Amino acid sequence: MKLNEQKISQETFQIIIDYIEEVKELLSSDIWENIFLNCSKNEVLIFWLLYQRSEVNMTEIADYIHVPLNTATGIVSRMEKNEFIVRTRSKEDKRVVLIGFTEKGMTQFQNLINELVYYGIKVMSSFTKEEMDLFYKMTTKVKEILRQEKKKEETPKKVRKITID
Repeated sequence: MKLNEQKISQETFQIIIDYIEEVKELLSSDIWENIFLNCSKNEVLIFWLLYQRSEVNMTEIADYIHVPLNTATGIVSRMEKNEFIVRTRSKEDKRVVLIGFTEKGMTQFQNLINELVYYGIKVMSSFTKEEMDLFYKMTTKVKEILRQEKKKEETPKKVRKITID
């Protein structure tokens, strides 16, 4: 759906544009680098998965970050090159390659969490109780809308049958 198909006023649209421009300027490259420590979204998700499970295989990573296996392999290779993760063979089945944290990777993840908590506390502590309640309600609505949109994507597409003579 295109933005111009949505039922929002030009004034509201301009407010959104102005807000994005302001936030973009406030998130300087230094702050962005501090928060995400030069990690891509997929790298952050892989860190999170490893934190939860300790070791995973490539298929689990690809499924978790919703990318093809070859894309996941490239991301893991980059993370391995940066010494954040290590690949090892499973003791039970030598055909299976497991991915786990290195000490440097665990430190990077802990630093990432510390930065997110730092900025989260700074923002949240500036809210009043009423603003926190409103913020919670708004984020809950956003999640629900995104969940509904995801369900729409997951509905199977109709297959057109073609008769071949």
